Amino acid sequence: MRAVTIRDERLIVEQHPDPVPGAGEVLVRVRAAGLNGADMHQRRGRYPAPPGAPQDIPGLELAGEVAQRGPGAERFSDGDRVMAIVAGGAQAELALVHERVLMAVPDNLTWVEAGAVPEVFTTAQDAIFTQAGLRLAEHLLVHGGAGGVGTAAVQLGRAAGARVTATVRDPELRDRVAELGANAIAPAGFVEHGPFDVILELVGAPNLADNMNALNIGGRVAVIGVGGGATGELDLRMLMAKRGRIHGSTLRPRPLEEKALTARAMERAVLPLLADGSVRVPIAATYPLDQVEEAYERFQAGHKLGNIVLEIDP
Repeated sequence: MRAVTIRDERLIVEQHPDPVPGAGEVLVRVRAAGLNGADMHQRRGRYPAPPGAPQDIPGLELAGEVAQRGPGAERFSDGDRVMAIVAGGAQAELALVHERVLMAVPDNLTWVEAGAVPEVFTTAQDAIFTQAGLRLAEHLLVHGGAGGVGTAAVQLGRAAGARVTATVRDPELRDRVAELGANAIAPAGFVEHGPFDVILELVGAPNLADNMNALNIGGRVAVIGVGGGATGELDLRMLMAKRGRIHGSTLRPRPLEEKALTARAMERAVLPLLADGSVRVPIAATYPLDQVEEAYERFQAGHKLGNIVLEIDP
């Protein structure tokens, strides 16, 4: 199989042996794979794949067809359209996925759209509902509302009956984020638009103090990104006064059982919204596998709404 391969921080497409599925595993013929911030860090050696995942083939989410099933893998049939988050190896023609984390692709989604669903929508769903417990009529703040996770969180919050505010750095993208269901604002001065019951933090430490100022009584802050900085000061008196909660989360290193639970939550709460069109998958750009360098450059350039996706020919 051909796969994106990291060599001294360079990205090249190389031949690799075809993977063979073991017990409970499915070999997926990948048709599309979304890019994520973790891929950028892995390329530079800052975020190695967990044990058992390919160390030199990046990629955390994919969509494709079931090509072969290992012993005991019975949830899907050969040829079924499936998608999943993986610990690595998604940016390849073939990838191994345990059947328990696979999800069926809704019929109305294209391959490109499906390839951009698993990581960003699972991250948003898990952070704002499973962990932060967003409820009907609460106020959700999404920092970084124009990115893949941000656009997913905005739409899921709106679909759950929450009031949604999103910070968007690029003025040209604010109207488009607003169309997804948020009050799209500049990052500066977001405290004035609060208080917020749930804050999804995708930027990191620079927002820490103002998040506390903007938090409602009993509010929750879910930290899932630190691209703007990882360390800062927190006034615990403010957190105590707000009876607030702040927690962090990542998906990649979780054990199989926990990842399977996130897939089941997606099947219950998110896939029906995608299937009926009430939630959509914004795509900023697509690239063929052989243009992976250009795809990564486009991702890092920013100023995009939604996801960057690699298309992989069958």
